[in-house]
Amino acid sequence: MVEELCTGYGDLFEIWFDGGASHPDKGAPDVLPIVKKHQPGALFYHNEQLAEARWGGSESGTVPYPCWSTFPNYYSHSGETEAERYLLLKHGDPEGEYWMAAMSDAPLRGYNGRHEWFWEPGDEEHIYPLENLVDMYYRSVGHNSTLILGLTPGPDGLLPESDVKRLKEFGDEITRRFSDPVAYTSDSGNEVNITLNQKNTVNTLVIREDISQGQRVREYSVEARLNGRWKVIGRGTSIGNKRIQEFDQVEAKEFRLIITSSIKEPLVKEFSLYNIRDE
Repeated sequence: MVEELCTGYGDLFEIWFDGGASHPDKGAPDVLPIVKKHQPGALFYHNEQLAEARWGGSESGTVPYPCWSTFPNYYSHSGETEAERYLLLKHGDPEGEYWMAAMSDAPLRGYNGRHEWFWEPGDEEHIYPLENLVDMYYRSVGHNSTLILGLTPGPDGLLPESDVKRLKEFGDEITRRFSDPVAYTSDSGNEVNITLNQKNTVNTLVIREDISQGQRVREYSVEARLNGRWKVIGRGTSIGNKRIQEFDQVEAKEFRLIITSSIKEPLVKEFSLYNIRDE
């Protein structure tokens, strides 16, 4: 079956053996060579043999902060106790030797006490409201994770219109919020500056590292120059692929990102500021 999946459906992004997948040394099927032969570009997620990404420790569509992209072992469900395993899955390990970014997953129809990964008739009321999905985005993508929404085709093989409508609303809202920054820059080094032509109001920042060179930043602060003095408007640790951070609204002309701790020269792919208004 794995060979059929790997050869009959084009390029696959990820093959995820969900829970209970063991190691061939323990008698489990040795599927890794099949995947690597036919889908060398696909991510492989298998609890005890290899994990090139990791489950984020819940099915809430979120991960806690900080969330690091590195892990101490080559398989995801490691740790001496269950509590330790879940702590590692959620937070990762900044000193981990293996690159294993977190995945935040949730079913789209998981609202109001429901947690359904498969289609059933008459449960449209359990589609997550838009505001919940936006919160998921901030606490997954904005915490250096990916967001995986479980979608449920109906008996006709198509996604229900209600689901498609909510997904469209979700995409439109993320575009509205993040398509028009007040300012944007990129740079390397321990200080990245933004100077506007005039004072502007901001309440959200986005920072991204060039993760092709690893996750280097360990601690940072963001400051605005107010009344001639620099004031901290945000602090954090993990950045990785993306850090979204909200803060109290400020009006200023000068801003700076200060990397206070890193393992190598920081490579800031994006430092941008936004003034996001609720609608």
